[in-house]
Amino acid sequence: MIVKCWLSSSPSRWKQFVANRVSEIQHITKEGTWNHVAGVENPADLVSPGMIPAQLLYQYVWFDGPRWLLLKEAYRPQPRQIREEDIASADLEKKTTTLVLQASTPSEIFNLRSSLSELVRITAYSRRCQFNAQAVNRNCRRYGPITSCELDDALRALVRLAQEESFPQELADLSKRTHVRDSSRIVSLKPILKEGMMCVSGRLRHASVSPNRKHPYILDPHHPLTKIVVTHYHRKLFHAEQQLVQDQIMADLPAERVTPCSPFRRVGVDYCGPFSVVHPHRRCRPVKCFVAVYICLTTKAIHLEIAADLTTQAFLASLKRFSARRGKPELIMCDNAKNFVGAKRELDELRKLFHNQQFQNTVAKKAADDRIEFRFIPARSPNFGGLWESAVKSFKTLFKHTIGLHTLVYDEMQTVLIQIEAILSSRPLTPVSNDPDDFEALTSGHFLIQRLLLAITEPNVGEIPENRLSAWQKAQRFTQFLWKK
Repeated sequence: MIVKCWLSSSPSRWKQFVANRVSEIQHITKEGTWNHVAGVENPADLVSPGMIPAQLLYQYVWFDGPRWLLLKEAYRPQPRQIREEDIASADLEKKTTTLVLQASTPSEIFNLRSSLSELVRITAYSRRCQFNAQAVNRNCRRYGPITSCELDDALRALVRLAQEESFPQELADLSKRTHVRDSSRIVSLKPILKEGMMCVSGRLRHASVSPNRKHPYILDPHHPLTKIVVTHYHRKLFHAEQQLVQDQIMADLPAERVTPCSPFRRVGVDYCGPFSVVHPHRRCRPVKCFVAVYICLTTKAIHLEIAADLTTQAFLASLKRFSARRGKPELIMCDNAKNFVGAKRELDELRKLFHNQQFQNTVAKKAADDRIEFRFIPARSPNFGGLWESAVKSFKTLFKHTIGLHTLVYDEMQTVLIQIEAILSSRPLTPVSNDPDDFEALTSGHFLIQRLLLAITEPNVGEIPENRLSAWQKAQRFTQFLWKK
């Protein structure tokens, strides 16, 4: 009876699977009439559940069909009428109608001018005219040249209008809840609503920069306003490339990463190892050591220090050497490990000691003011320390692949580490210019010494057999292998 309901209606009423079959059946049986046969009189139902041939011999329905087929038309049973429950079951395959807010045609105002400055200025004059016409008091009317505030309001009005024409559904979703639907084409931008306009959440929420730079406006690439804006900045930046006007959208950066400061003022630290070293004495057995990796949170410059073990004293010793060479940091972020927690307690005691001495000695007072803040990431959450974890990976993976099973003397280890430190701090951060012939890139070394960290040129010893190399050449060989990798 459900199929009879399907066949009695137009195929366009049903979902695609049912509609295709109904259309084919109606096309083949144009002159036919479809009626219903009860299940007990349907020959196909006899063998559907399974039946042995001996039983099938006594089933007249299988060979002759229902008995009423032998009767004349007037004496046959009347066709069964479609009931309410049959219609309800058939409607399960009915097409669903979804209400979608379609983007409207762009307003004529965007066709008045092709220049963004002129378009904004015309909009500002129009808004001033409207304001003066609605002003109750004459003294409240605006006169004179257009101000910068009026230009900013006009630009926001144009952006708001363009978004209403391009993203009506997204604006409706954000006005009711905090996020857009997963099916939205701008869901990856994580849009937020600010002053009635959709903005990108961005990565600079904690930076001390202008709000427009933190949360750029979202525009449809096919809207005429977008073309006007891109053309404006393309000409303003003297036909710059695409990389200057579009950036990859990623998660928010913490305040420590986006607040300008001197190198190694705010650092992250982590340990890697163990590694084996030999002290320059006869019959000395290899001992374990670790490498403390300090990375500047602002410039990504790297500083490497050898730590004899994982004790608090060893970490404090590496911290003293780091502070003596790079300056005392004001913030150290690190993993929530036991050795770092112990180091924090000892520094707290040292700070208390300085507080007690500040009444007797002005020098101690100055030292107490220059404190080091320790900040630990949550336990078992290395994703909070992705910057120094990435630095450890860059150093540890290549160092182990380069050194292999070799055991270095302590002096060789120190030399290799410092050269690796220069290599890791020479990684390019961004191109200096857009000239394809300019191969120089901005590196972390530029923030340290205002130029590239170039080591003394050494001959290539990678092809020379190891047994013919001196201890110094072996250290150079390891460094060259790591640089090649």
